[in-house]
Amino acid sequence: METERVKHNKEKKKDVIRLERESVIPILKPKLIMTLANLIELSSDRNEFLKLCKRIEYTIRAWYLLQFEDLMQLYSLFDPVHGAQKLEQQKLSPEEIDILEQNFLSYMFQVMEKSNFKIVSDEEIEVAQSGQYLLNLPITVDESKLDKKLLGKYFSVNRHENIPEFADKYVIFRRGIGLDRTTDYFFMEKVDMIIARLWAKLLRVTGIEKLKSKFSKPRQRSMKDKKNDDEISADSDQDDLFVERVRIQNLEISFRNLLSKITIQEPTFDRIIVVYRRASPKGKQERGIYVKHFKNIPMADMEIVLPEKKNPGLTPMDWVKFLGSAIVGLVAVVSSLEIKADLWVAFAVVSTLVGYCAKTYFAFQQNLAAYQNLVTQSMYDKQLDSGKGTLLHLCDDVIQQEDLDIRCEELIREEFGERCNFEVDDAVRKLERLGIVSRDSIGRYYTVSLKRANEIIGTTTEELVMKVKQAANGS
Repeated sequence: METERVKHNKEKKKDVIRLERESVIPILKPKLIMTLANLIELSSDRNEFLKLCKRIEYTIRAWYLLQFEDLMQLYSLFDPVHGAQKLEQQKLSPEEIDILEQNFLSYMFQVMEKSNFKIVSDEEIEVAQSGQYLLNLPITVDESKLDKKLLGKYFSVNRHENIPEFADKYVIFRRGIGLDRTTDYFFMEKVDMIIARLWAKLLRVTGIEKLKSKFSKPRQRSMKDKKNDDEISADSDQDDLFVERVRIQNLEISFRNLLSKITIQEPTFDRIIVVYRRASPKGKQERGIYVKHFKNIPMADMEIVLPEKKNPGLTPMDWVKFLGSAIVGLVAVVSSLEIKADLWVAFAVVSTLVGYCAKTYFAFQQNLAAYQNLVTQSMYDKQLDSGKGTLLHLCDDVIQQEDLDIRCEELIREEFGERCNFEVDDAVRKLERLGIVSRDSIGRYYTVSLKRANEIIGTTTEELVMKVKQAANGS
């Protein structure tokens, strides 16, 4: 994930995020299977194909069943609600519990990988938070309320690439990319934007900005960020996604834009899963593991899914504005009294500064209300599930994301107008284990006929159960 700036109409620049297309199948499996079946001309082959798809699904599901059961059994011991009671009933030693919780994390990370979830890296968080969307307050995590031993121990034994610096306290998994649009007047946000631009201009004029840049740490930019801002690199992968950020901060100032509704947009993470454990209170060992599942989270607002958030307060810049205004007002009043200027002038200056301070305070209150609304929305609208429900979602996702041949990429593009990129090695290995795909002497893959494939797999347990149900209904 990288940010690039693209020239538009030779004058206006767009904020564009470059995203690597993920290994996610965007088409629901039933729709995909029926579309493939309709491409088969002979009805007998079509029926054999549908039967084969069902049997492969049932067989793969059976392969994963034991792993899913182990995952659920382990999580029942670390469920934040009832896990402590079950652990007491098991009468396990602390060392045995440590082993079980690490086994649970191992199983869970495997399922995450099978479901094509990826761990959010520091660079991705930096890119996501480089802009603002609906959340305009600095949100931080109260790390004193989070456990560091559970995940710290896991990552010390199991090496992963691009682990974020906070991985010992919580892990954020993400999958899929979407787009969120919001249309409103955004009056207060527009006023803040104008003030911010005036403030930035004042810093440039006074030379404070150069002084500030000397003491600030340079931002580490990715290789593609270092390229020319006026064009996207020629070696860009055609399958990459380029998503534009439309933000108030980049709004062109005009009476029409200031007084009318505008539409802003931000790329979203289609699915986010957060895993963490709360810090143990004194005299008690906390064993609960929290697993929370969210959907359609704007990248710039992903702080709303963070665990154990601190209550937001005034930013350092707000305090600077308050103190600066107070100093300027005091100097203005003293100066006016010394030169015996009109008291009405001093009153006007003080009133203006008081009004500005009041505006800063009320803007903070409005942002706080918006933050609370976003948190509430994330809890009721954007949170899909938590705990065991999230794990059940993952189990279904594993089945949804498996068993596709590489040729389906082109077929999906032609039949559904969707572009996707997914790994097929694991799927082909499964078909080889089933005995319906083999290799010749030079390593080329070949398949048996549909009818022969169904004979090799044989009648599944699910089919026998359905036959029994149909017989019972018929009688």
